[in-house]
Amino acid sequence: MVDFRGMISRPVVFALALVPILAACLWPGTARALCTDPPAPGVNWQRCNFDSLDLAAVDLSGARLRDASFIRADLSGSKLVEADTTRAKFVNATLNGTVFDNAKLYEADLTKADLTEASLNGADLRLARLFRATLRGADLTGARLRGTDLSRADLSGATWTDGKRVCAEGSVGRCN
Repeated sequence: MVDFRGMISRPVVFALALVPILAACLWPGTARALCTDPPAPGVNWQRCNFDSLDLAAVDLSGARLRDASFIRADLSGSKLVEADTTRAKFVNATLNGTVFDNAKLYEADLTKADLTEASLNGADLRLARLFRATLRGADLTGARLRGTDLSRADLSGATWTDGKRVCAEGSVGRCN
């Protein structure tokens, strides 16, 4: 066994010990999600699981929620303005009156989600799955829907992407 004591000075050992700590703090893109952090604007909950939790009326504006799971969660009345929810799962979630203005919902799964009266102004819903979702009275003004799966989604009373047309009662899968 080799004894390295005395071969490296204490200041060098101290500096080497700081390298991983400094890298974690200063290196871009290394921020870790702390799934136990309380809900707050800008929180990093990337890849966290919040299935079946009651998160009604929380403010998650600007939050990083990529690949997070909110299956059967209640986020009714919450604010997710400019939140990044890319590939997040909101399957069977209660999102009544939730504000997703300018949120990134790219490839998000909102299958059977209840988005009644939700605001999706300017939201990026490209390639999102809204199969059998309820969007009654939702505001889709300026939302990007290219490749979005709206199969069997209830769009009755929703304001369409042009901000002018209101979908007729019985609009399922498309705005009539």
